[in-house]
Amino acid sequence: MKKYILHIIAAVFVLTAYAQEKEQPPKGGAPKDFTLPEKQEVTLDNGLKLVMIPYGAIPKATINIMVKTGNIHEKENEIWLSDLLGNLMQEGSTSRNALAVSEAMASMGGDLGISVSSHATTLRTAVLSEFAPEAIATMADVLLHPAWPEAELPRLKNDMKRNLSVRMSRPQAQVTKAFYGALYPDHPYGRVYPTDDMIDSYTIDGIKKFYSENFGAGRTVIYVVGKFDTGAVEKAVKDAFSSWTAGPEVSYPEAQAVTGHSVKIIDRPGAPQSTIMYGLPSVDPSNPDYLAMDITNSLLGGSFGSRITSNIREDKGYTYSPYSNLDSRYKTGVWYESADVTSEFTGPSIGEIRKEIEKLQNEAPTEEELEGIKNYESGLFVLQNSTPGGMISQLSFLDLHELPESWLQEKVKNIYAITPEKVREMTKKYIRPEDMTLIVVGDKEKIKDQVEETIAPEKLKK
Repeated sequence: MKKYILHIIAAVFVLTAYAQEKEQPPKGGAPKDFTLPEKQEVTLDNGLKLVMIPYGAIPKATINIMVKTGNIHEKENEIWLSDLLGNLMQEGSTSRNALAVSEAMASMGGDLGISVSSHATTLRTAVLSEFAPEAIATMADVLLHPAWPEAELPRLKNDMKRNLSVRMSRPQAQVTKAFYGALYPDHPYGRVYPTDDMIDSYTIDGIKKFYSENFGAGRTVIYVVGKFDTGAVEKAVKDAFSSWTAGPEVSYPEAQAVTGHSVKIIDRPGAPQSTIMYGLPSVDPSNPDYLAMDITNSLLGGSFGSRITSNIREDKGYTYSPYSNLDSRYKTGVWYESADVTSEFTGPSIGEIRKEIEKLQNEAPTEEELEGIKNYESGLFVLQNSTPGGMISQLSFLDLHELPESWLQEKVKNIYAITPEKVREMTKKYIRPEDMTLIVVGDKEKIKDQVEETIAPEKLKK
Protein backbone atom coordinates (compact mmCIF):
# COMPACT_ATOMS: atom_id res chain seq x y z
CA MET A 1 0.00 0.00 0.00
CA LYS A 2 2.81 2.37 0.96
CA LYS A 3 4.62 1.59 -2.33
CA TYR A 4 1.38 2.27 -4.24
CA ILE A 5 0.96 5.64 -2.53
CA LEU A 6 4.55 6.59 -3.34
CA HIS A 7 3.93 5.78 -7.00
CA ILE A 8 0.86 8.04 -6.98
CA ILE A 9 2.80 10.88 -5.33
CA ALA A 10 5.61 10.49 -7.84
CA ALA A 11 3.16 10.55 -10.72
CA VAL A 12 1.46 13.68 -9.39
CA PHE A 13 4.85 15.36 -8.97
CA VAL A 14 5.88 14.53 -12.53
CA LEU A 15 2.56 15.70 -13.95
CA THR A 16 2.72 18.91 -11.92
CA ALA A 17 6.27 19.61 -13.04
CA TYR A 18 5.27 18.88 -16.62
CA ALA A 19 2.25 21.17 -16.36
CA GLN A 20 4.39 23.96 -14.90
CA GLU A 21 6.87 23.50 -17.71
CA LYS A 22 4.06 23.63 -20.26
CA GLU A 23 2.62 26.75 -18.64
CA GLN A 24 5.83 28.74 -19.02
CA PRO A 25 5.22 31.29 -21.79
CA PRO A 26 7.81 31.47 -24.54
CA LYS A 27 10.30 34.28 -24.35
CA GLY A 28 9.10 37.20 -26.40
CA GLY A 29 11.27 38.65 -29.08
CA ALA A 30 12.64 42.15 -28.79
CA PRO A 31 10.29 44.79 -30.21
CA LYS A 32 11.19 45.87 -33.70
CA ASP A 33 12.17 49.35 -34.76
CA PHE A 34 9.32 51.69 -35.59
CA THR A 35 8.46 52.06 -39.25
CA LEU A 36 6.54 55.25 -39.90
CA PRO A 37 3.70 54.70 -42.38
CA GLU A 38 4.13 56.51 -45.66
CA LYS A 39 3.10 60.11 -45.28
CA GLN A 40 2.41 63.03 -47.58
CA GLU A 41 3.44 66.57 -46.76
CA VAL A 42 2.19 69.78 -48.33
CA THR A 43 3.40 73.28 -47.47
CA LEU A 44 1.24 76.24 -48.47
CA ASP A 45 2.70 79.52 -49.71
CA ASN A 46 1.96 81.12 -46.33
CA GLY A 47 4.07 78.51 -44.52
CA LEU A 48 1.28 76.30 -43.16
CA LYS A 49 2.26 72.63 -43.24
CA LEU A 50 -0.09 69.71 -43.85
CA VAL A 51 0.99 66.18 -42.87
CA MET A 52 -1.24 63.31 -44.04
CA ILE A 53 -0.75 59.69 -42.94
CA PRO A 54 -3.18 57.13 -44.37
CA TYR A 55 -3.38 54.49 -41.63
CA GLY A 56 -5.62 51.58 -40.66
CA ALA A 57 -8.94 50.31 -41.93
CA ILE A 58 -11.34 51.96 -39.47
CA PRO A 59 -13.32 54.66 -41.35
CA LYS A 60 -12.23 57.55 -39.13
CA ALA A 61 -9.81 60.44 -39.51
CA THR A 62 -7.99 62.05 -36.60
CA ILE A 63 -7.26 65.74 -37.21
CA ASN A 64 -4.98 67.93 -35.12
CA ILE A 65 -4.40 71.59 -36.01
CA MET A 66 -1.40 72.64 -33.99
CA VAL A 67 -0.32 76.27 -33.68
CA LYS A 68 3.15 76.60 -32.17
CA THR A 69 2.31 79.03 -29.42
CA GLY A 70 1.22 78.60 -25.84
CA ASN A 71 2.31 79.37 -22.30
CA ILE A 72 5.91 79.85 -23.41
CA HIS A 73 4.92 83.11 -25.14
CA GLU A 74 3.16 84.61 -22.13
CA LYS A 75 4.73 87.61 -20.44
CA GLU A 76 5.38 87.73 -16.71
CA ASN A 77 1.93 89.20 -16.03
CA GLU A 78 0.11 86.93 -18.53
CA ILE A 79 0.23 83.49 -16.90
CA TRP A 80 -2.61 81.31 -18.32
CA LEU A 81 -3.63 84.04 -20.76
CA SER A 82 -3.18 81.57 -23.62
CA ASP A 83 -5.38 79.08 -21.74
CA LEU A 84 -8.09 81.72 -21.43
CA LEU A 85 -7.71 82.42 -25.15
CA GLY A 86 -8.25 78.72 -25.89
CA ASN A 87 -11.32 78.61 -23.65
CA LEU A 88 -12.78 81.68 -25.34
CA MET A 89 -12.04 80.28 -28.80
CA GLN A 90 -14.15 77.27 -27.83
CA GLU A 91 -17.14 79.65 -27.66
CA GLY A 92 -17.44 79.67 -31.45
CA SER A 93 -16.70 81.70 -34.55
CA THR A 94 -18.15 84.90 -35.96
CA SER A 95 -20.61 82.81 -37.99
CA ARG A 96 -21.43 79.99 -35.53
CA ASN A 97 -21.76 79.98 -31.77
CA ALA A 98 -20.47 77.17 -29.54
CA LEU A 99 -23.71 75.18 -29.79
CA ALA A 100 -23.76 75.37 -33.59
CA VAL A 101 -20.12 74.27 -33.80
CA SER A 102 -20.80 71.41 -31.39
CA GLU A 103 -23.83 70.24 -33.37
CA ALA A 104 -21.89 70.43 -36.64
CA MET A 105 -19.04 68.33 -35.26
CA ALA A 106 -21.44 65.83 -33.70
CA SER A 107 -23.12 65.32 -37.08
CA MET A 108 -19.71 64.23 -38.40
CA GLY A 109 -19.23 61.72 -35.60
CA GLY A 110 -16.85 63.79 -33.49
CA ASP A 111 -16.41 66.83 -31.31
CA LEU A 112 -14.00 69.75 -31.15
CA GLY A 113 -11.45 70.03 -28.37
CA ILE A 114 -9.03 72.90 -27.85
CA SER A 115 -6.04 72.50 -25.54
CA VAL A 116 -3.11 74.71 -24.61
CA SER A 117 0.33 73.53 -23.52
CA SER A 118 3.67 75.22 -23.04
CA HIS A 119 4.51 75.05 -26.73
CA ALA A 120 1.26 74.65 -28.68
CA THR A 121 -2.40 75.51 -28.98
CA THR A 122 -4.16 72.53 -30.55
CA LEU A 123 -7.58 72.04 -32.10
CA ARG A 124 -8.37 68.32 -32.37
CA THR A 125 -11.12 65.99 -33.48
CA ALA A 126 -11.74 62.49 -34.83
CA VAL A 127 -14.58 62.18 -37.35
CA LEU A 128 -15.98 59.67 -39.81
CA SER A 129 -13.75 59.49 -42.87
CA GLU A 130 -16.12 61.11 -45.36
CA PHE A 131 -16.44 64.20 -43.15
CA ALA A 132 -12.73 64.97 -42.83
CA PRO A 133 -12.83 67.89 -45.33
CA GLU A 134 -15.92 69.38 -43.67
CA ALA A 135 -14.36 69.01 -40.22
CA ILE A 136 -11.26 70.86 -41.39
CA ALA A 137 -13.43 73.70 -42.71
CA THR A 138 -15.29 73.95 -39.38
CA MET A 139 -12.07 73.90 -37.35
CA ALA A 140 -10.57 76.55 -39.61
CA ASP A 141 -13.61 78.75 -39.08
CA VAL A 142 -13.12 78.60 -35.31
CA LEU A 143 -9.36 79.16 -35.51
CA LEU A 144 -9.32 81.94 -38.11
CA HIS A 145 -12.54 83.74 -37.16
CA PRO A 146 -13.00 83.44 -33.39
CA ALA A 147 -15.99 85.35 -32.07
CA TRP A 148 -14.29 86.49 -28.82
CA PRO A 149 -17.68 86.94 -27.08
CA GLU A 150 -17.00 89.48 -24.34
CA ALA A 151 -20.14 88.46 -22.46
CA GLU A 152 -18.61 85.03 -21.80
CA LEU A 153 -15.34 86.38 -20.41
CA PRO A 154 -16.45 86.88 -16.76
CA ARG A 155 -17.76 83.31 -16.59
CA LEU A 156 -14.58 81.85 -18.07
CA LYS A 157 -12.39 83.91 -15.74
CA ASN A 158 -14.42 82.79 -12.73
CA ASP A 159 -14.10 79.17 -13.86
CA MET A 160 -10.35 79.68 -14.18
CA LYS A 161 -10.10 81.17 -10.69
CA ARG A 162 -12.06 78.27 -9.20
CA ASN A 163 -9.76 75.85 -10.96
CA LEU A 164 -6.74 77.76 -9.64
CA SER A 165 -8.12 77.77 -6.10
CA VAL A 166 -8.69 74.01 -6.14
CA ARG A 167 -5.24 73.33 -7.52
CA MET A 168 -3.42 75.61 -5.11
CA SER A 169 -5.16 73.96 -2.17
CA ARG A 170 -3.22 70.81 -3.01
CA PRO A 171 0.40 70.31 -1.96
CA GLN A 172 1.31 68.89 -5.37
CA ALA A 173 0.56 72.24 -7.03
CA GLN A 174 2.38 74.16 -4.32
CA VAL A 175 5.51 72.06 -4.66
CA THR A 176 5.42 72.22 -8.47
CA LYS A 177 5.09 76.01 -8.45
CA ALA A 178 8.04 76.42 -6.07
CA PHE A 179 10.22 73.82 -7.79
CA TYR A 180 9.93 75.17 -11.34
CA GLY A 181 10.07 78.73 -10.05
CA ALA A 182 13.42 77.92 -8.45
CA LEU A 183 14.84 76.28 -11.59
CA TYR A 184 13.50 78.81 -14.13
CA PRO A 185 13.09 82.12 -12.26
CA ASP A 186 13.34 84.27 -15.41
CA HIS A 187 11.50 82.12 -17.94
CA PRO A 188 7.87 81.12 -18.62
CA TYR A 189 8.76 77.53 -17.62
CA GLY A 190 9.09 78.85 -14.09
CA ARG A 191 5.74 80.65 -14.12
CA VAL A 192 3.30 77.82 -13.50
CA TYR A 193 0.28 79.43 -11.80
CA PRO A 194 -1.21 82.95 -11.96
CA THR A 195 -2.87 84.92 -9.19
CA ASP A 196 -6.55 85.85 -9.00
CA ASP A 197 -5.63 89.49 -9.59
CA MET A 198 -3.74 88.52 -12.72
CA ILE A 199 -6.72 86.62 -14.10
CA ASP A 200 -9.03 89.54 -13.24
CA SER A 201 -6.81 91.85 -15.30
CA TYR A 202 -7.25 89.91 -18.55
CA THR A 203 -9.39 91.64 -21.19
CA ILE A 204 -10.74 90.89 -24.63
CA ASP A 205 -8.28 93.40 -26.08
CA GLY A 206 -5.40 91.62 -24.34
CA ILE A 207 -6.55 88.26 -25.71
CA LYS A 208 -6.86 89.67 -29.23
CA LYS A 209 -3.38 91.17 -28.93
CA PHE A 210 -1.89 87.83 -27.86
CA TYR A 211 -3.66 86.17 -30.79
CA SER A 212 -2.42 88.69 -33.35
CA GLU A 213 1.15 88.51 -32.04
CA ASN A 214 1.41 84.73 -31.81
CA PHE A 215 -0.99 83.04 -34.25
CA GLY A 216 -0.47 82.61 -37.97
CA ALA A 217 -0.06 80.11 -40.79
CA GLY A 218 3.72 80.03 -40.43
CA ARG A 219 3.39 78.53 -36.96
CA THR A 220 0.73 75.97 -37.90
CA VAL A 221 0.94 72.26 -38.68
CA ILE A 222 -2.13 70.18 -39.55
CA TYR A 223 -1.89 66.43 -38.93
CA VAL A 224 -4.46 64.10 -40.47
CA VAL A 225 -4.10 60.39 -39.67
CA GLY A 226 -6.45 57.52 -40.50
CA LYS A 227 -8.60 56.51 -43.43
CA PHE A 228 -9.52 59.46 -45.65
CA ASP A 229 -9.36 60.91 -49.15
CA THR A 230 -5.98 62.67 -49.31
CA GLY A 231 -6.95 64.76 -52.33
CA ALA A 232 -10.13 66.02 -50.68
CA VAL A 233 -8.30 66.80 -47.44
CA GLU A 234 -5.56 68.72 -49.23
CA LYS A 235 -8.17 70.75 -51.12
CA ALA A 236 -10.06 71.49 -47.89
CA VAL A 237 -6.89 72.74 -46.22
CA LYS A 238 -5.97 74.95 -49.16
CA ASP A 239 -9.50 76.36 -49.43
CA ALA A 240 -9.68 77.15 -45.71
CA PHE A 241 -6.15 78.32 -44.93
CA SER A 242 -4.51 79.75 -48.08
CA SER A 243 -5.68 83.29 -47.29
CA TRP A 244 -4.41 83.22 -43.68
CA THR A 245 -1.48 85.54 -43.13
CA ALA A 246 1.86 83.91 -42.36
CA GLY A 247 2.16 85.72 -39.05
CA PRO A 248 5.20 85.41 -36.80
CA GLU A 249 7.96 82.87 -37.33
CA VAL A 250 8.28 79.90 -34.99
CA SER A 251 10.34 81.07 -32.03
CA TYR A 252 10.66 79.61 -28.54
CA PRO A 253 12.70 81.60 -26.00
CA GLU A 254 15.45 79.34 -24.70
CA ALA A 255 15.63 78.82 -20.96
CA GLN A 256 18.70 79.03 -18.77
CA ALA A 257 17.99 76.76 -15.83
CA VAL A 258 19.48 77.47 -12.42
CA THR A 259 21.74 74.74 -11.09
CA GLY A 260 22.69 74.80 -7.45
CA HIS A 261 21.87 72.98 -4.25
CA SER A 262 18.97 74.61 -2.41
CA VAL A 263 16.31 73.46 0.03
CA LYS A 264 12.98 75.03 0.88
CA ILE A 265 10.17 73.92 3.19
CA ILE A 266 6.68 75.30 2.53
CA ASP A 267 4.73 75.11 5.77
CA ARG A 268 1.42 73.24 5.72
CA PRO A 269 0.50 73.02 9.41
CA GLY A 270 -1.15 69.79 10.47
CA ALA A 271 -0.43 67.98 7.21
CA PRO A 272 -0.15 64.21 7.76
CA GLN A 273 2.06 63.90 4.68
CA SER A 274 4.96 65.75 3.10
CA THR A 275 5.10 66.30 -0.64
CA ILE A 276 8.62 66.19 -2.05
CA MET A 277 10.13 67.34 -5.36
CA TYR A 278 13.84 66.72 -5.60
CA GLY A 279 15.73 67.33 -8.82
CA LEU A 280 17.83 69.44 -11.14
CA PRO A 281 18.17 70.61 -14.76
CA SER A 282 18.94 67.81 -17.19
CA VAL A 283 19.24 66.97 -20.88
CA ASP A 284 16.61 67.56 -23.55
CA PRO A 285 15.84 65.21 -26.48
CA SER A 286 18.29 66.98 -28.81
CA ASN A 287 21.16 65.85 -26.56
CA PRO A 288 22.86 62.56 -27.61
CA ASP A 289 22.63 61.36 -23.99
CA TYR A 290 18.86 61.81 -23.78
CA LEU A 291 17.80 58.24 -24.58
CA ALA A 292 20.31 56.71 -22.17
CA MET A 293 19.20 59.19 -19.53
CA ASP A 294 15.57 58.26 -20.16
CA ILE A 295 16.35 54.57 -19.61
CA THR A 296 18.34 55.49 -16.50
CA ASN A 297 15.35 57.41 -15.18
CA SER A 298 13.06 54.43 -15.76
CA LEU A 299 15.40 52.10 -13.88
CA LEU A 300 16.01 54.50 -11.01
CA GLY A 301 12.51 55.83 -10.31
CA GLY A 302 10.39 56.16 -13.43
CA SER A 303 8.71 52.75 -13.57
CA PHE A 304 6.67 50.74 -11.08
CA GLY A 305 9.48 48.24 -10.50
CA SER A 306 12.19 50.90 -10.29
CA ARG A 307 14.76 51.04 -7.51
CA ILE A 308 13.45 54.06 -5.62
CA THR A 309 9.87 52.81 -5.85
CA SER A 310 10.88 49.36 -4.62
CA ASN A 311 12.79 50.93 -1.75
CA ILE A 312 10.49 53.60 -0.30
CA ARG A 313 7.18 52.04 -1.37
CA GLU A 314 7.58 48.27 -1.28
CA ASP A 315 10.32 47.80 1.32
CA LYS A 316 9.86 50.79 3.65
CA GLY A 317 6.20 51.68 3.15
CA TYR A 318 6.95 55.42 3.37
CA THR A 319 4.80 56.31 0.37
CA TYR A 320 2.24 54.87 -2.01
CA SER A 321 3.06 56.48 -5.35
CA PRO A 322 6.61 57.79 -5.76
CA TYR A 323 7.88 58.45 -9.26
CA SER A 324 10.71 60.12 -11.10
CA ASN A 325 10.44 61.94 -14.39
CA LEU A 326 12.65 63.29 -17.15
CA ASP A 327 10.62 66.35 -18.14
CA SER A 328 11.47 67.47 -21.68
CA ARG A 329 11.21 71.12 -22.66
CA TYR A 330 12.60 73.08 -25.61
CA LYS A 331 16.42 72.94 -25.38
CA THR A 332 16.24 72.10 -21.70
CA GLY A 333 15.01 69.37 -19.40
CA VAL A 334 14.50 68.53 -15.74
CA TRP A 335 14.98 65.31 -13.80
CA TYR A 336 13.13 64.99 -10.52
CA GLU A 337 11.84 62.49 -8.00
CA SER A 338 8.44 63.22 -6.46
CA ALA A 339 6.62 61.53 -3.60
CA ASP A 340 3.93 62.07 -0.99
CA VAL A 341 5.41 60.55 2.16
CA THR A 342 4.19 60.12 5.72
CA SER A 343 5.37 63.14 7.75
CA GLU A 344 7.49 61.17 10.22
CA PHE A 345 9.40 59.56 7.35
CA THR A 346 10.14 62.74 5.39
CA GLY A 347 13.85 62.78 6.21
CA PRO A 348 14.36 59.02 5.82
CA SER A 349 12.59 59.13 2.42
CA ILE A 350 14.93 61.83 1.14
CA GLY A 351 17.86 59.86 2.51
CA GLU A 352 16.79 56.67 0.72
CA ILE A 353 16.33 58.55 -2.55
CA ARG A 354 19.87 59.89 -2.24
CA LYS A 355 21.16 56.44 -1.32
CA GLU A 356 19.67 54.87 -4.45
CA ILE A 357 21.12 57.63 -6.62
CA GLU A 358 24.58 57.26 -5.10
CA LYS A 359 24.44 53.48 -5.41
CA LEU A 360 23.68 53.71 -9.13
CA GLN A 361 26.44 56.30 -9.53
CA ASN A 362 28.96 53.79 -8.22
CA GLU A 363 27.61 50.40 -9.31
CA ALA A 364 26.27 49.59 -12.76
CA PRO A 365 23.02 47.61 -12.83
CA THR A 366 23.05 43.97 -13.85
CA GLU A 367 22.39 43.01 -17.45
CA GLU A 368 19.20 41.27 -16.31
CA GLU A 369 17.82 44.34 -14.51
CA LEU A 370 18.60 46.62 -17.43
CA GLU A 371 17.13 44.16 -19.93
CA GLY A 372 13.81 44.30 -18.10
CA ILE A 373 13.76 48.10 -18.32
CA LYS A 374 14.68 47.99 -22.02
CA ASN A 375 11.84 45.57 -22.73
CA TYR A 376 9.42 47.76 -20.78
CA GLU A 377 10.43 51.01 -22.49
CA SER A 378 10.60 49.58 -26.02
CA GLY A 379 7.24 47.85 -25.56
CA LEU A 380 5.71 51.08 -24.30
CA PHE A 381 7.12 52.88 -27.33
CA VAL A 382 5.51 50.37 -29.69
CA LEU A 383 2.14 50.86 -27.95
CA GLN A 384 2.47 54.64 -28.24
CA ASN A 385 2.74 54.31 -32.01
CA SER A 386 -0.29 52.05 -32.42
CA THR A 387 -2.96 54.77 -32.64
CA PRO A 388 -3.45 57.85 -34.83
CA GLY A 389 -3.19 60.11 -31.78
CA GLY A 390 0.01 58.38 -30.74
CA MET A 391 1.56 58.91 -34.17
CA ILE A 392 0.69 62.59 -34.08
CA SER A 393 2.27 62.91 -30.63
CA GLN A 394 5.47 61.29 -31.86
CA LEU A 395 5.70 63.51 -34.94
CA SER A 396 4.99 66.68 -32.98
CA PHE A 397 7.69 65.60 -30.48
CA LEU A 398 10.19 65.42 -33.35
CA ASP A 399 9.02 68.78 -34.62
CA LEU A 400 9.36 70.55 -31.27
CA HIS A 401 12.81 69.18 -30.58
CA GLU A 402 14.02 69.53 -34.18
CA LEU A 403 14.85 65.84 -34.54
CA PRO A 404 15.03 63.71 -37.72
CA GLU A 405 12.59 60.87 -38.34
CA SER A 406 15.47 58.44 -37.85
CA TRP A 407 15.31 59.31 -34.13
CA LEU A 408 11.97 57.48 -34.00
CA GLN A 409 12.83 54.79 -36.50
CA GLU A 410 16.00 53.76 -34.68
CA LYS A 411 14.81 54.30 -31.12
CA VAL A 412 14.29 50.63 -30.24
CA LYS A 413 17.68 49.65 -31.65
CA ASN A 414 19.32 52.47 -29.71
CA ILE A 415 17.53 51.46 -26.50
CA TYR A 416 18.96 47.95 -26.72
CA ALA A 417 22.44 49.35 -27.37
CA ILE A 418 22.53 51.02 -23.93
CA THR A 419 24.90 49.23 -21.56
CA PRO A 420 24.86 48.92 -17.76
CA GLU A 421 28.00 51.04 -17.61
CA LYS A 422 26.28 53.75 -19.67
CA VAL A 423 23.47 53.87 -17.09
CA ARG A 424 26.00 54.29 -14.30
CA GLU A 425 27.72 57.08 -16.27
CA MET A 426 24.41 58.89 -16.85
CA THR A 427 23.61 58.78 -13.14
CA LYS A 428 27.04 60.10 -12.23
CA LYS A 429 26.95 62.82 -14.87
CA TYR A 430 23.38 64.09 -14.65
CA ILE A 431 21.79 63.05 -11.33
CA ARG A 432 23.94 64.85 -8.79
CA PRO A 433 22.43 65.30 -5.30
CA GLU A 434 24.92 68.05 -4.51
CA ASP A 435 23.32 70.19 -7.26
CA MET A 436 19.68 69.39 -6.60
CA THR A 437 16.83 71.63 -5.57
CA LEU A 438 14.66 70.15 -2.84
CA ILE A 439 11.17 71.51 -2.17
CA VAL A 440 9.08 69.98 0.61
CA VAL A 441 5.48 70.94 1.40
CA GLY A 442 4.46 69.74 4.85
CA ASP A 443 4.15 70.46 8.56
CA LYS A 444 7.36 72.39 9.14
CA GLU A 445 7.37 71.78 12.87
CA LYS A 446 7.35 68.01 12.28
CA ILE A 447 9.76 67.81 9.36
CA LYS A 448 12.32 70.62 9.66
CA ASP A 449 14.72 68.68 11.90
CA GLN A 450 14.40 65.59 9.71
CA VAL A 451 15.27 67.54 6.58
CA GLU A 452 18.20 69.27 8.33
CA GLU A 453 19.60 65.91 9.40
CA THR A 454 19.41 64.64 5.82
CA ILE A 455 20.44 67.83 4.01
CA ALA A 456 23.11 70.27 5.20
CA PRO A 457 21.27 72.72 7.52
CA GLU A 458 23.00 75.76 6.02
CA LYS A 459 21.16 75.02 2.75
CA LEU A 460 17.73 75.21 4.36
CA LYS A 461 15.89 78.34 3.26
CA LYS A 462 13.71 80.01 5.86
